Order: sequence, then structure tokens, then C-alpha cells
Amino acid sequence: MDPQLLIFDLDGTLIDSRADLAAGVNHMRRHYDLEPLPLDVVSGYIGNGVRLLVERALQGADVDVDEALQINKEYYYSHLTVHTALYKGVAEGICRLKDAGHKLALLTNKPGDPSREILTHFGLADSFVAIIGGGDIENLKPEPDGAFRCMELSGMDAGHTWMVGDHYTDLAVAENAGIRSVFVQYGFGEEQGYKADAYFASFSELVGYFV
Repeated sequence: MDPQLLIFDLDGTLIDSRADLAAGVNHMRRHYDLEPLPLDVVSGYIGNGVRLLVERALQGADVDVDEALQINKEYYYSHLTVHTALYKGVAEGICRLKDAGHKLALLTNKPGDPSREILTHFGLADSFVAIIGGGDIENLKPEPDGAFRCMELSGMDAGHTWMVGDHYTDLAVAENAGIRSVFVQYGFGEEQGYKADAYFASFSELVGYFV
């Protein structure tokens, strides 16, 4: 296969971060004397950026959202990798994709600084030509701005670019940017009516397709 640009989502695609994200949410809820939320409930709130995560997790509680957001961030940013782990096959797979000549980028609605810190922790940051998160560009996914920026930084065109993720926002950004999409079925997101160009049950399957 000719060299491609593979733009990866982070949470639910490269890393399983549910436990640490839920811990941050429930730390915030405890501050307001609210009961903790189950992991599966918090997981359903992930994917549209940290502000929406916090708003959904407050479930209509009469509190200052900006204050709650800061409480959540302060806790989560100091507990990024307590339980968070790479999905099986990601570490080796990223190396194989890069060695095969593909260019790799990361586009996430998670804020950019913690995203870069997590990738650095797992030794993967240098594998990406671009790491773009919330706050690095004006508009979050599903707007196409981040995908366009990844293509610009990599020198690749839309015909050789794929968005890889586990969430409908990943499929929507691919559609909006005019690129192809991969949906990974092991993550914790949902398609919500969008259709991908390819589906994989594991990261190793994805690598096998491109290498």
C-alpha cells in the first residue's frame, strides 16, 4: 500500500482511559456532595471534549460549571496514567505502521497538553507528525479543522488520509473533511448512524490491513 496518513483518535482508540476519567468526574462530584457515577455511565459521556463531559456528569446539578471544570481538570491532570493503558497491540502496531512508511497523527477532543503527556508517558509521542487536541485549534471534532491541519503538517492529501477512531465524531470529521474512516470496535464509543470505510475488532487487525 502507498504511504497513507493515519489520523488517530486517543481515548477508546489508542488508550483505555475510562477509569482515570471516571475518577476525575467522581472527585468533582464528591466536591459538591454528589453520589459517584458508575464507570459505564461516565464512559458514555466521553468523546465530545472535557467541558461536555463535566456538564453531562453534573446531570443538572445547580453548580458553577466553570468551577467544576477546573476541579475536574486539576485532579485528572495529576492522575493521567494511574489506570490508563494502551490497548493490546498499540505499542508494536504504531512502530510497524511508521516503519511501513505511513505518517501518523493524533486528533482528539481531549485537551492537547494532557494528550501529549500521555503519549510521552507511553513512549509514542515521537511517532506522530502532529498531536492536536482541544485548545490547539478553534473547533473540536466533528468539525474538519483538525484533520485539515494534520494533512497540512504531514504533506498528505485527502485521498491518502484516514481518520481512525471509536466514536461517531471521528466518522463525522472524516465525512466533513472528505477523507476515509476506520471504526475500531474495541473502544467505548458508538457510530450513531455514521458508517466507516473499514471496521476492525483489534488494533492488530488494523495494522495488518495497512502493512
